[in-house]
Amino acid sequence: MTIQLLPEIEQFLLCPTPDSWLEQAKQKENEAILLIDHANCEKKAAFTALNLIVRYTEFEDLQYKLSRLAREELRHFEQVAAIMKKRNIEYVFLEAAQYAQRLRKHLRKPDPERMIDILIIGAFIEARSCERFYRVAPYVDDELAKFYLSLLKSEGRHYQDYLKLAEKYSPEPIDERVAFFAEIEKQAILTPDNTFRFHSGAVI
Repeated sequence: MTIQLLPEIEQFLLCPTPDSWLEQAKQKENEAILLIDHANCEKKAAFTALNLIVRYTEFEDLQYKLSRLAREELRHFEQVAAIMKKRNIEYVFLEAAQYAQRLRKHLRKPDPERMIDILIIGAFIEARSCERFYRVAPYVDDELAKFYLSLLKSEGRHYQDYLKLAEKYSPEPIDERVAFFAEIEKQAILTPDNTFRFHSGAVI
């Protein structure tokens, strides 16, 4: 399956996935961690979208796009869970990576600024997920590679949806805020982590 990463995602993210993370992802013993944490990420992505449509009911376009996004994320969770079951991987508790926390600690407090920041962060998380699926696909077995590459289109659309919603509902241009979070996201990805997770940084 020949699928390319959207060029705009490579431009949006300020750094690629570190080689040290890919080295960990290649190892067969980390397959279960990768899948379990992927399943967790899909549930969290659905939760974030649902939380936004519950909190910000007055924004019609946000309601529609994020309702659709939440359904897709839950479908992806079901697909990951099915792969785990097929491979006899037990769904155990895993502590989350620090990635999202590193981004969210910079959220502004009042609305609409807070909502705009959440949408921008959502765009970065989806873009990074897309990039990470693309990078890891050559190093996993055929079934997982096909699955990961099949997610690129939807993950890329999710990144675009979040960014377009931020642009639409922000009372001011978002370029400066996007540039700010681009640097934060880069630091989050390049910061060494002791544990391997789907969104962990440069694993030591």
